[in-house]
Amino acid sequence: MSRTAKIVILFIAVIAIGWGIGKYTSPSPSASQEEGASAGTGNELQAPPVAQPEASPEPSAVPEPTPVATAEPQQTDSPAAGGATVVPSVKPADPAPTAKPAATAKPAATAKPSGGSGSADAELTAAEPDSVTVMVNKQYKLPDGYKPADLVYPDVPFLFSEKIEKRMMRKTAAAALEKMFAGAKSDGVYLAGVSAYRSEKTQTTLFNNYVKRDGEEKARTYSAVPGHSEHQTGLAIDVSGSDGKCAAESCFGGTKEANWLADHAAEYGFIIRYPEGKQSITGYKYEPWHIRYVGKDIAVDIAARGITLEEYYDAVPVSN
Repeated sequence: MSRTAKIVILFIAVIAIGWGIGKYTSPSPSASQEEGASAGTGNELQAPPVAQPEASPEPSAVPEPTPVATAEPQQTDSPAAGGATVVPSVKPADPAPTAKPAATAKPAATAKPSGGSGSADAELTAAEPDSVTVMVNKQYKLPDGYKPADLVYPDVPFLFSEKIEKRMMRKTAAAALEKMFAGAKSDGVYLAGVSAYRSEKTQTTLFNNYVKRDGEEKARTYSAVPGHSEHQTGLAIDVSGSDGKCAAESCFGGTKEANWLADHAAEYGFIIRYPEGKQSITGYKYEPWHIRYVGKDIAVDIAARGITLEEYYDAVPVSN
């Protein structure tokens, strides 16, 4: 074999070997396309998460619900009477104004006298019978069977020693009474209790007895119809001198004890409930012995102005 033939054969062998190596070592077109496709698919799946973080700020940054929600309540606050669905959430704040009537002294009753007629037809029932400023007269009555829950025995002398119903008063009034009796004593005036709390049942018995004795028309000038007695509130008491002379009688007027009460009772929160010359307003004759606890501020004001509780509340006249 010639040298040229050997070279040709060697060249062919090298080409054959090279072709074989290329075939089995380089990736086939279909395999590279599949990897490219899978790689491309992976990139497309990863892209949305990258895009979503950028999109997610929009929902959180779009607190349009919040501005809208806060804006609408503010707008519906002003037309409180208009919005139907929002008004209920705004109106609960309205109860605040109801505290104002409590601040301004008004009769604690369901309503005011209509037109000041003062007729028996205008009878009203006290809505707040436990209030120390409750109005009880011929027009304003207490609820049926009312009895205060805080009745106590004030530590003051009475004309009797028994601890019975008419010796009791409401706790606040009893404490004020004790101070008043002590104040009178320091001035050399010695007072005694005659009759304080009186139940509706007791008042019924008393009134019926007075009617039998004097007739209803006259009895009404000095005795309350059951349910209309201030004694039933536990805030009123009849007072006399410690000697008991003129107890709950017209002759008590002008005595040292009566004068002291007229001058000083208001300092302790009491008023002379049925003053002289005011029968056309109170409906009762002058009773200098009958005092009623209303609190110091109101008592001082009433005494300074020389008016009745009815006039203070602008609830006059009452029926006789």
